[in-house]
Amino acid sequence: MRVVFSLLQLMLYAVPAGLMLLAPAQAQWQREAFDTLGTRAYIEFWSEDKAKARQLILDVQAEFERINQLMSPYIESSELSLLNRNAATAPVTVCSEFYQLLQQAKQISALSNGAFDITFASVGFYYDYRARKKPDAAQLRQARQYVNYQSIELLADNKVRYSQPGVKIDLGGIAKGYAVERGIALLAQQGIKHAQLTAGGDSRLLGDKRGKPWLVAIKHPRQDDKYAAQLPLQDSAISTSGDYERYFIEDGVRYHHIIDPKTGVSATGLLSVTVTGADTSKTDALSTTLFVLGLQQGMELIERIDGYDAIFIDANRNMHFSSGLTQ
Repeated sequence: MRVVFSLLQLMLYAVPAGLMLLAPAQAQWQREAFDTLGTRAYIEFWSEDKAKARQLILDVQAEFERINQLMSPYIESSELSLLNRNAATAPVTVCSEFYQLLQQAKQISALSNGAFDITFASVGFYYDYRARKKPDAAQLRQARQYVNYQSIELLADNKVRYSQPGVKIDLGGIAKGYAVERGIALLAQQGIKHAQLTAGGDSRLLGDKRGKPWLVAIKHPRQDDKYAAQLPLQDSAISTSGDYERYFIEDGVRYHHIIDPKTGVSATGLLSVTVTGADTSKTDALSTTLFVLGLQQGMELIERIDGYDAIFIDANRNMHFSSGLTQ
């Protein structure tokens, strides 16, 4: 299997300049960074037609925005917001694309015995990491009763219902990966053979870097200017979940955005998890899942999933590799 690694605040590194092709060829690499889905995205691909390349960049940006309009909890007209407002009262019809992503999320929830659960948002909306805000004991006790992925009922004809009021969902653990997968598919459909597309901690590589591997860095979880590893990789998806992107520290406790659905508080035991595989939607969800499960249970789960591997960085800053990466 060919694998790729990345990081939560992803920095995806190209081959150093001294190893790249000669200057005339370098002009054919099309690169752009842009803001989307609440994060920074980066696109790079090889194209000899600059006009076509410019249009492709705009098309990828438009695709990200389309998904944002569909799945953002911050946009009142999104289908996700519509569900959170109305699905506990009556079934809500969503588009097939949204419905299928909910199916995928529930499958990973079942596979992980609820370690991945998009209803974590029932508790998660009480947290505001910039404002250093967290739920008090009463709020946590009240909200935890609504965290249960089985409360999401997927009915016929793309209808969705919540089995109890108070349930909220958030696709933050899978939507960015899905957007990256859609973006890279768009490039491939237009004949692009060599590309990388990144959003936050999720990235997808298409092919290699014209005869050379892409070099991808795993961020050091405690030192912003350092990396845990840098790897030559190609043709794969990656995602990293870590406790260092959105967090605050209070009384010596780190409160971060990866919530354990069973407790309603930040998961502990690991600093980051990187997952590699074929599909960025799945690597996105699995990196969160393994982080919540912890090293032992997370390793046991990833070993059961064909074609996917993981790197764990534990609280002592030691790295642990699944069997597919031990070489």
